Amino acid sequence: MDKFTALRVFTRVVEQGGFTAAAARLGQSPSAVTKTISRLEDELGAQLFNRSTRRLRTTEFGQQFYLSCVRILADLEDAEATIKRVSGSPRGTIRAIFPLSFGRVTLAPELPKFFARYPEISLELHFNDSAVDLIAEGFEIAVRTGHPTDSRLTTRLLTKGPQVTVAAPAYLQKHGEPKTPQELRQHNCLVSRFGPDWTYKEKGKDGQRFTVRVRGSAVINSGDVLRETVVAGGGIAQGTWWLYRKDLARGDVKAILRDYEIEGAPVSVLYPPQRHLPAKLRAFIDFLAQITKSG
Repeated sequence: MDKFTALRVFTRVVEQGGFTAAAARLGQSPSAVTKTISRLEDELGAQLFNRSTRRLRTTEFGQQFYLSCVRILADLEDAEATIKRVSGSPRGTIRAIFPLSFGRVTLAPELPKFFARYPEISLELHFNDSAVDLIAEGFEIAVRTGHPTDSRLTTRLLTKGPQVTVAAPAYLQKHGEPKTPQELRQHNCLVSRFGPDWTYKEKGKDGQRFTVRVRGSAVINSGDVLRETVVAGGGIAQGTWWLYRKDLARGDVKAILRDYEIEGAPVSVLYPPQRHLPAKLRAFIDFLAQITKSG
């Protein structure tokens, strides 16, 4: 069997989540794709997928094999590019996943610049705030807020900043500005999906952390809706700096309780480890770093 073709078919099945979808992408019949995977499993002596009527998932061995295949195919792609003396312009399709708010506030407004700079790169973008197994789901890149826990992945910090407490000027003018976190108990605080316990630190470089339980007229599990409600003057909210950075720059919201701020959750880009990162991924990762940097 053509081993490199089999590896390409396997990676496409993982990335598309099924034989039929992979076949459509490859321009082959589903039966041909199924036979290729079966032959590959026979040659390896191991099962690559757990098959069910509802969903196709990689086995533990299949996930590890997928990482190896991505590296091998990336090396092959680099070698072919060198031999054929193609231009150094990054090209290809990138399958990526982002948090909803990051996608709307940070990524979407900048995409026209990316497409203008890299016309030969196409993006397959997914948005989900829930934890996703990057390898099992076949994504090449993921942006996540928080401290990554998957040791299988390479992590590059995009940006970090304070955990800010914000309110619209109209709200503060009407209800007054709290001067200490404890005064938040007298205000309408919009609670996010992270709960009503907001964390602060005592004043000073080594101030001890403490929490204040807040309450208000709404619990909102969407970062986008929460941000827009705050901008509209609906109450006080707490979140990462990057979510509100454009609103802060425009003066649509004001950061309050600055002396009590703690460090917010970092924003990072994650991707399967590769010895030679494809030019398309390097270009996209650098672009993400550019649009999320402070200032």
